[in-house]
Amino acid sequence: MEARAKLSYARISSRKVKIVIDMIRNKPVGEAMGILKNTPKAASELLIKLLNSAAANAENNHNMDKNNLYVAEVYANQGPTLKRVRPRAQGRAFRIRKRTSHITIVLKELGQE
Repeated sequence: MEARAKLSYARISSRKVKIVIDMIRNKPVGEAMGILKNTPKAASELLIKLLNSAAANAENNHNMDKNNLYVAEVYANQGPTLKRVRPRAQGRAFRIRKRTSHITIVLKELGQE
């Protein structure tokens, strides 16, 4: 049994999120939460909310024990890029890419692969 939570169209680059999600992969939920709370990255706030949501889904929808959960899968895929234009010297235009990402967390119970 697995519980998942997904955040779509997060206004942060997937490259920045992957730095943080590599630290919590295959960790128990409590330890992953501690790592995220002490990580000074912008992605950690989004991942704390997402991890809480996945844990709540596991408890409420799948009757899983919150103390036996671990982060089985976590990944960030690239979302659509918002393209903006910034004026530059001599009438030129410079493209600004505001990247988004789709983040998914999958929790499983220990001992039940």
